[in-house]
Amino acid sequence: MSERLLTITDGALDKVRGFRAQVDEPERQAMWVEVTGVHRGEFTYNLALKPRDSAAVDDAVEDHGDLSVVVPARDVEAVRGATIDWSDDLMRGGLAVSNPNRPSPVVEPPSGDGLSGSVAERVAQVIEHHINPAIAMHGGRARLERVDEGTAYVRLGGGCQGCGMATVTLDQGIESAILQAVPEIRQVVDVTDHGAGANPYYAPAPSA
Repeated sequence: MSERLLTITDGALDKVRGFRAQVDEPERQAMWVEVTGVHRGEFTYNLALKPRDSAAVDDAVEDHGDLSVVVPARDVEAVRGATIDWSDDLMRGGLAVSNPNRPSPVVEPPSGDGLSGSVAERVAQVIEHHINPAIAMHGGRARLERVDEGTAYVRLGGGCQGCGMATVTLDQGIESAILQAVPEIRQVVDVTDHGAGANPYYAPAPSA
């Protein structure tokens, strides 16, 4: 049996079933979990009942007893391993998402000004002065392993090792920063052993 994308507590399931019983055609309704943005370094969500058959082909759909849960394809890695619970707190009660993932840090691409030395030295400077300060806020760090024929091999550590968002961080932050600052580099390769990381929610991308 494949590992579940989300965990839903019994209390939350009971509440959602109660809500579903009050709408038209309850048997068609699924709970949708969607990421709506970021606030203070955390994802924000919309949890709503919508028809299961509205899910796209690549959306994640999993059944929790008689309740189907739909996560749009774009949000799957952002919510992988999260737990949905119900709180009866009078001030902040309701459905709540506890998520081990954090939004991918924003790495501002440097201009390349102020860099000096060989290609490898300049890549190392980008990592040290631009990339690591950004990902350190998320408990991560990066280091250059080597440069070979236009490819920079980078190893991630700390909170980035084993993180399900590591691919997003590399593709949208680290790689773009290095490529913009050091034009001799044509690609960046992640050589991290993510399987040895501390994040239990990492799942390697399927092979082509």
